Amino acid sequence: MSDAANDINRVTTAIIKASIRLIIYALVILILYEGITAGYQFGYEVFNPTSMTKGAGYEKTVVVKEDQSGFQVGRLLKEDGLIRNEYAFAVQVWLYEYEIRPGTYVLDTTMDPRDILDILDAGPGEKEGSAGS
Repeated sequence: MSDAANDINRVTTAIIKASIRLIIYALVILILYEGITAGYQFGYEVFNPTSMTKGAGYEKTVVVKEDQSGFQVGRLLKEDGLIRNEYAFAVQVWLYEYEIRPGTYVLDTTMDPRDILDILDAGPGEKEGSAGS
């Protein structure tokens, strides 16, 4: 091979390596950005929970069974449209040391997750917004 061909190969190889490096850096930055954004949103849900609706909401009857975990109750509440994130709800149960008591509850979409947790922690019939079991 001639010197010109060797020079072209070296330049081409350097350009390809630099391009691959730039693509990898861009992917790492994108993944970090998405991860940080998702982490912030999750933390916001845990520490600054909001209700599903403002103004007039609607009531839902929820039955909590014996030995249901915070995540299972959170999934149930999310399916009923009472909370946005069952994972944040489960973290709130653990972080704020709530005990979810079994029973039948009447909850409202204007309640935020902390209000719901206060009711579930008190037990059925103990607070306004819940029905006896």
